[in-house]
Amino acid sequence: MELLLLIAVIGLGLIVANLRRRLIRAEGEIRALLVRTTAPEPKNFAPREADLEVVVRRRPPPFAPPPVAPPPVTTREADEPPPAMSEPTPAPRGFDLESLIGGRLPVWIGGAALVLAGFFLVRAAIDAGWFGPGARTLLACLLAFVLIAASEAARRLPATRDDPRIGQALAGAGVASLYATLYLAAALYHLVAPLPAFVLLLAITGAGLALSLRQGPPTAIMALTGGFLAPLVAGYDAAGTAPLLVYLALLLAGLFVLSVRRGWGWLALASAAAGFGWTAFLAVMLDAGDRPIVGGFVVFLSIGAALALPASGTRSQPLRVAPLALGLIQLFALAPTLDFSPLGWAFYLVLAAAAVVLAWREPSLSPAPLIAAGLLLALFALAPARASTGIAAVVATLILGGAGLARSRVHRDWALLAIAGLIGPLAVLQLGTPQLLPRAAWAPFGLVIAAAAGWLAWRHRDRIEGRDAGLVGGTLAAVGAVVLGAMALFGEDAAGLALAAAIVAVAEAARRLGARSLAGAAIVPLALGLIAAHREVGALIEALARSLPGEELIYPALPPLAAILMRLLPLALAALVPLRTAEGYGHWRRPAAIVAGVLAAATAYVLMKRPLAIADAGTFMTWGFVERAVITLVALGTGWVLRTRAPLAARALAILALARIVWFDLLLLSPVFAPQAVGAIPLLNAAVLLPAVAAAILWTWGERRWRIPALALMLVAALAAVRQGAHGSILTGPVGTGENWGYSAAMLALGLVWLWRGLIGGARDLRFAGLGLAMIVALKVFTIDIALDGILRVVSFLGIGVTLIAISWAYTRFLKTPAEQASGTGPSA
Repeated sequence: MELLLLIAVIGLGLIVANLRRRLIRAEGEIRALLVRTTAPEPKNFAPREADLEVVVRRRPPPFAPPPVAPPPVTTREADEPPPAMSEPTPAPRGFDLESLIGGRLPVWIGGAALVLAGFFLVRAAIDAGWFGPGARTLLACLLAFVLIAASEAARRLPATRDDPRIGQALAGAGVASLYATLYLAAALYHLVAPLPAFVLLLAITGAGLALSLRQGPPTAIMALTGGFLAPLVAGYDAAGTAPLLVYLALLLAGLFVLSVRRGWGWLALASAAAGFGWTAFLAVMLDAGDRPIVGGFVVFLSIGAALALPASGTRSQPLRVAPLALGLIQLFALAPTLDFSPLGWAFYLVLAAAAVVLAWREPSLSPAPLIAAGLLLALFALAPARASTGIAAVVATLILGGAGLARSRVHRDWALLAIAGLIGPLAVLQLGTPQLLPRAAWAPFGLVIAAAAGWLAWRHRDRIEGRDAGLVGGTLAAVGAVVLGAMALFGEDAAGLALAAAIVAVAEAARRLGARSLAGAAIVPLALGLIAAHREVGALIEALARSLPGEELIYPALPPLAAILMRLLPLALAALVPLRTAEGYGHWRRPAAIVAGVLAAATAYVLMKRPLAIADAGTFMTWGFVERAVITLVALGTGWVLRTRAPLAARALAILALARIVWFDLLLLSPVFAPQAVGAIPLLNAAVLLPAVAAAILWTWGERRWRIPALALMLVAALAAVRQGAHGSILTGPVGTGENWGYSAAMLALGLVWLWRGLIGGARDLRFAGLGLAMIVALKVFTIDIALDGILRVVSFLGIGVTLIAISWAYTRFLKTPAEQASGTGPSA
């Protein structure tokens, strides 16, 4: 021990001697510089040898331009003393590893070593049994005071006052030693009662903060660390929760004042982080009875940190908003543990109001009220149906909605706050806990909110360019409040009608104002209408899932008529209204058009299924095919009507109709396989009329893309006529000899008609279709009809032979040019 002390003394002496030599040398250089710059030069003097050497050194290079002669000096200028030379400002030095290792680290390592030395000294005394508990504590306290006194001496001694780090290290070590001493006295030896221990903690922290004002940031860091860790080592619950929070409040207040006074934003940020760490720790560790006071402390901490951060120089907006956001989150977590009591609501509303006031005076804090509104709505969704919840909702609407209305034209965040504050609490409580009030009692609140939201939209009526939150959000909030009022008065079934009216109202307002952004807002009531009709939409999806595999009886899965008339039909009709103008639905036009079209088609489908109400096998066999044919032709005819006004919707309907014919009528539910009546009248029956009328509609559509499906449907109609003529209304059964020959005759006749129309009309696709069908018939005659007996086989071969010869002659005649016909030449068939 004596050897270590001797080495320390010798090292300290060497350091002091070195500092003294450097100080003397610096004073001599400064004195010489002052003498050279202030002494007057003689008018006539002989150049000295040193001056000649300087001149030689400063001789310009051989290729340098000749120096320009200085202007003549006047007598007045010559008599005036030369101006004093200003000392050049040194350039900023970069990172210097040598200065870090040799000049900075040793100081702080030495300070830490002093603290450890104090601990080891006390430890050695304990192990050796030199002193009792009181003496050991007194020894540690004396060491702390010696270190603090040494720090003050270091600030005054000429050898150390130019290096503030020495005083800072000694002061920090002294503060840390004081905290360790209090730990020994209170937690280890129990020499000090809990309450006096907290008072001493407060005194030590105050002393540390006072020293930091004199010594600088390192001492403040030591005071911050020790101040927040000391209650843990002294026992955070030793003196009770209230004294602990009082201590933390005073500590935070002192740190915030210090950070503002010195402009230390990092200190305010670190203090706030430590404070929120303590509140989170206490919220977990304390019993339910002690948690309300923690909520009050969170309010104090959040407001204090939000005030201290900007004042201490913190410029980052997320960091400025962070204390209010963290406080709101912690109160959100505390509210359920406080059983949503009035005190818990009061804490949250006070902090929300503080966020509004602070954001009002400091624009960078404008996101904080929005965070408060979002968390508050989540609390309302979780809260039970109590009177305190309703009162809190009214107060929140006044605070958040009122402030947002007052400042909505200042910034977009305030307009969003007005929307959330006005419509949010009403919607969450009415939809989530409707038992909070009698059903009709919700209506007056909805009307008041609708009026306030309408006034918000009216204030922003001049901002039709862009997506103004006040105009769009105010309109939607007013519409939402009206819908909630209608639901309160007439029940949930009125939601579909109210939302349908809302779509029309928003579209009409957008048309009158010429606001494209408002036109896009019509997508919101449409989406809400689909949500309100979720049962009906689910029933339609179920019916679709059952019908695609070929289930015959899907009527029981369809929604009831009352639900269709109250929800689906009004919503489907209203969804089509904004599509009349080019601005309808704005940027959402295409997806909204798809939704509106599907909704309208589904509603029409359900309504067309209602008259026959096919719910059993007998009804399905009687009317199944007829009903399916009518629905398909209605879809195709609607597409034909819309082909010029809404070509995309028309094509979608045409594709849907063709898919129904192929998937259901020709494959899964074909009357050839599944017994279904098609009608007893030849040609005038559903099996023939469906493909024939569909083919006529597609042929007159005006687009060449539909000509091939139309030709295919004509062939289906011809074959269906033969099948119905052979079997009657029920098409199931084997193919007879006459029916087989009839198919050949029908296809050959249809092929000749196509060929004739193609030749006289110049339609190449018809000619090819006719030729192809004739070749198919020829192939059938040579492979299938050859098995016929008697006159039918003769007629088949005779007919196909004459037909093919006639086709060849017709092609040769009708494809000749006039010159070739006159000369008797031309292409051969």
